[in-house]
Amino acid sequence: MTQILIIGGGGMVGQKLTARLLSDGLDGKPVADLHLVDMAFPPDGGAGGTCQTGDIADPDVIHRMAASRPDVVFHLAAIVSGEAEADFDKGWRINMMSMWTLLEALRAEHVASGGAYVPRVVFTSSIAVFGAPYPDKISDTFLNAPLTSYGAQKATCELMLSDFSRKGFVDGIAIRLPTICVRPGKPNAAASGFFSGIIREPLNGLEAILPVPDSVRHWHASPRSAARFLTHAATLDTDRLEGRRALSMPGVSCTVAEQIEALRRYAGNDAVDLIRRQPDPVIMAIVAGWPRDFQPDRALSLGFEAEADFDEIIRIYVEDELQAPNA
Repeated sequence: MTQILIIGGGGMVGQKLTARLLSDGLDGKPVADLHLVDMAFPPDGGAGGTCQTGDIADPDVIHRMAASRPDVVFHLAAIVSGEAEADFDKGWRINMMSMWTLLEALRAEHVASGGAYVPRVVFTSSIAVFGAPYPDKISDTFLNAPLTSYGAQKATCELMLSDFSRKGFVDGIAIRLPTICVRPGKPNAAASGFFSGIIREPLNGLEAILPVPDSVRHWHASPRSAARFLTHAATLDTDRLEGRRALSMPGVSCTVAEQIEALRRYAGNDAVDLIRRQPDPVIMAIVAGWPRDFQPDRALSLGFEAEADFDEIIRIYVEDELQAPNA
């Protein structure tokens, strides 16, 4: 029986992943032992699994998780980009030091097992590991040079995961997620939150704030794709990575103006009229340093897939969040 641990299982992506694992299993096999750890969970109990509250900044919590020797560890927990930039100490403590503690705890279990225990660790990294200036499309050989604390923290975790994997303590893979859009629920503290907000709020009849110009271009994938990326990464033959354990995921490159036109095609002018332009110099400065377009040949060759266009991303939000039986 495969034992799975999701760190950050109470968040949106964690809940989408949980639902996918419980409905589809992993690698064609049902999942019967699924544990989720997070600071909090949805009031209704969320998607399922055994839920445990705990702070990943607490080494005791991490060591207890590692001691159960899960076969697959999905590490999704982090504070988001805007908060990591605003609170330097908290960002490095949560986003980087907790990863070090986790890898060390798993290494201790590996040693205690005589080398038999080598868990698959799937880490959600970010396209924030890249920094400007950018080529027209970022290829798989473009250097990591983050321009935010969040990006630096994610890049550091990628390097740690790669080295622990090289030594045989874990079998890791880091997937650099596009901005996940359209995120359901309420806005969060991420600087990228407006990308979802300008679609989600109008589709729910609410006003949305747009803090950047229409010309801003960015890289997106749906929550459904994020869950699919994660389960595929958990079953991938990592020998095919040839030692390069971080992958940029596929996605959709589009401008804010193109997002808005996709919204107009789906919901009409009344929805678009709910978007209010309110420039925010802080968010504009952060977004200016983000990647805009990718050529993720390695991920595509390894079987990762995303949406074809932003219209499809909107349709998925409506299907999964507005038309679903429990919406």
